[in-house]
Amino acid sequence: MKKLLTILALILTVISLSAAAEGSLVVYTSMPQSVTDPLLAAFTEKTGIRVDLITAGGGELMSRIRSEADNPQGDVMLSGTISNCTGFQEYFGAYTTSNEDAVLDAYKNTEGTMTRFDVIASVLVVNTDLIGEIPVTGYADLLNPELKGKIAMADPAKSSSAFEHLVNMLEDMGNGNADAGWDYVSAFCAQLDGKLLSSSSAVYRGVADGEFVVGLTSEGSAANAIAAGAKNLAIVYMKEGVLFRGDGVYIIGGCKNEENAKAFLDFCTSYDTQLMCQNELYMRSVRGDVTGSAVLADLSEINVREDDLETVIARKNEWIGQFNDTYIDQQ
Repeated sequence: MKKLLTILALILTVISLSAAAEGSLVVYTSMPQSVTDPLLAAFTEKTGIRVDLITAGGGELMSRIRSEADNPQGDVMLSGTISNCTGFQEYFGAYTTSNEDAVLDAYKNTEGTMTRFDVIASVLVVNTDLIGEIPVTGYADLLNPELKGKIAMADPAKSSSAFEHLVNMLEDMGNGNADAGWDYVSAFCAQLDGKLLSSSSAVYRGVADGEFVVGLTSEGSAANAIAAGAKNLAIVYMKEGVLFRGDGVYIIGGCKNEENAKAFLDFCTSYDTQLMCQNELYMRSVRGDVTGSAVLADLSEINVREDDLETVIARKNEWIGQFNDTYIDQQ
């Protein structure tokens, strides 16, 4: 009997250790399914850790994390640009991945809580079946009367990619002076004709489905939608200038599965994962040893614009509020 109890105790110990080794992870993300499915499948295959996925707009996810701060229900937030998330750092846990040395200097986690995962660019996406002879080469073309009510944009308060577009158009159309860009934003809001979407995914889906002719989205989302079968989409890099921004993966402070969350960040920034993200998921890598995408446009072909990130972070809430007032005034 004693021997049997000992054996049972050993079995229970093995089961407990196995469960701890595999465990689970709850990931909050605004990324499209075409990215998350292969990414999370590769993570589970490598680590044995089961992933539960919650998808919503970036702004909605941050609101959820804030409301759950006393009892976090998520472990990781996957995606959210640095300019959107810097003021949110109090809700993130500190961690530096084992791959930090390979990350390009411009995208290093100098804050301790903000691991860069990829580099995103703001782009336009056009439905080639519907655009006809209407020229769309940049923001200025979006004021064409023929496009009124046919432009898809998400709410900058709810979508990281939409906020990045707001920043990009202020920079471009204000010629480096954001305050001078609001005249354009006002005219652009009138062109939306009362149609402001609640999530970034609704933008490229709406354009692909023919509900809209052109949308304001991110490069990776557009490229993934095309790869997933939306062959009626084309990517346009704004002739006025394109901002590139570090996109992050963050451990939620006080999360229940912190060790698994750390393993996920290590996985996301590893060479093999970054190579997969570039070659199969059409994302720009943050590592210096992963270069030369065969799908995304080379930087030499894009009018790359730079801005003052500190100003963007400091004025984020002000600009979102001003956009909301401007949008309402134009409806």
